Amino acid sequence: MDTYLISRAVNELGESLRAHNNTLATAESCTGGLIANTLTDAPGSSEWFAGAIVAYSNDVKINLLGVPPEVIEEHGAVSRPVVLAMAQGILKTIGADISVAISGIAGPDGGTPEKPVGTIWMAWAWPGGTRAKRYDLTGDRITIKGQSVMAAVNGLLGVVK
Repeated sequence: MDTYLISRAVNELGESLRAHNNTLATAESCTGGLIANTLTDAPGSSEWFAGAIVAYSNDVKINLLGVPPEVIEEHGAVSRPVVLAMAQGILKTIGADISVAISGIAGPDGGTPEKPVGTIWMAWAWPGGTRAKRYDLTGDRITIKGQSVMAAVNGLLGVVK
């Protein structure tokens, strides 16, 4: 992860959130809180970052974020429907204005032919809207997590502006 680029992007995100008087929350699985950690590295982030839930297990996705168990059973934890539910659930749980949610396979194992290592699903939610995107990333576990953080921040910039 290019720390200079991510720092610039996070600072820009923080300025946009402040300008629109919005708060942000994250629901993270495969990144294990790295997005939240990166956001809170920015000075003044307490003005716009509301909180995070690391929903690494399906039980946490279900019990804290309100993901319906049948959605996980039908689509798997790494899927568009699950991250959309996570993104909407974190808004309700934390009470933020905007959210990002992520679930994926960072490796080195856990992949399948349909969902190989590097398969990442991300969703963003805000009052009245959601969107989701699949990423097919490459590299080792740390590289995939770093690329995911940058994609999350870039997606958030697209929502806030």
